[in-house]
Amino acid sequence: MTTETQVNFLRPIDREGLLKFAEAGRANPERRGTNKVKTVMQGVFRSWSFVGVHNPVVVDEPPHLMGENSAPAPGEIVLSALGGCLGVGITAVATLREVKLSKLEIHLEGDIGNSAAWGADGAERTPDQMGFQAIRVKVDIQGDATKEELDDIVTHANYFSPVANSMRNPIAFEIST
Repeated sequence: MTTETQVNFLRPIDREGLLKFAEAGRANPERRGTNKVKTVMQGVFRSWSFVGVHNPVVVDEPPHLMGENSAPAPGEIVLSALGGCLGVGITAVATLREVKLSKLEIHLEGDIGNSAAWGADGAERTPDQMGFQAIRVKVDIQGDATKEELDDIVTHANYFSPVANSMRNPIAFEIST
């Protein structure tokens, strides 16, 4: 008697749609979209960020930072955006290469400090001394490909990740009132 292991694959994306999207990028490499978010403070450090027609993204701070811990902290939301972007990229590259994924989990952690107390009379810090100082990502991936092929998919997706590259590279930033 033989036993068969059944593998359940993750729900795939539309490969033809992906190929059309890629062709549009080749046809116009300078093409850009604009993401828009409106953030409204609710009191203490809790905020709601409105993104399109979706429910608001709720952000708070933990009690040791005078928040109420009612939602993830801003830095955790940043890591979640990175994890989401890497997940999208890994899925897209796997789809392009016709690799079916059965598991994709992305574990992220980042070292961040706030000794400047958001500029409210904390330690004297310069911008390069604040924010994330290190981010570690561990990808747990399985699919119908070799470990080497899966590793290459992850490496390739990381290289082309818009959010990862926004974090790695300086970007133009302006703020006004």
